[in-house]
Amino acid sequence: MTGLDKILKHIEEDAVSAADQILAEAKQKADEIMADARAEGEKMCAEITERSKLDVQSSLSRAESAANLQEKKLILKAKQEIIGEVIINAKASLLSLPDKEYFDVIIKMIQKHALAGAGYILFSDTDYKRLPQQFDELMKIGLSGKAGASLTLAGETVNINGGFILVYGDVEINCSFDALFAAAKENLQDKVSEILFD
Repeated sequence: MTGLDKILKHIEEDAVSAADQILAEAKQKADEIMADARAEGEKMCAEITERSKLDVQSSLSRAESAANLQEKKLILKAKQEIIGEVIINAKASLLSLPDKEYFDVIIKMIQKHALAGAGYILFSDTDYKRLPQQFDELMKIGLSGKAGASLTLAGETVNINGGFILVYGDVEINCSFDALFAAAKENLQDKVSEILFD
């Protein structure tokens, strides 16, 4: 083997050795990069999983709150409907009382709402036609406890559904059942609610 061949062989061996070393270092670097990437991927996966759990819990919590709110709204609506029906039925039962009992209630209402002074009272056409014969006398007896109070039965009727209207000059007191129930609605709703739901 000549000197040149030896030199070439030596260069080739050095080149192969250097190439093997470069390849080994590159493989080691690639393994490290892969391990880092794998670790980073697992970390990101864990973070995404945790965020997903939190998002799911948050969504479930919001959905549960919304469902609870909807349930409360439905219960409140049902209670209001029931209370409304009870009030409507109470008004209907007043209107359907037998004449004597009905006008006993009317006399009590007159005693409560009449003012001291002279006035007149208006009824619906239906009530006017069924007034007891001695109604004027019953009204006088009912008002005897109120000093200066006197009422005259008007010859005309008004468009109301039960109850009456008192008129004192320019002052009208609406004692129709619709007006009285409307004025007392909130209080009636509270009382009916207590009876039905407490």
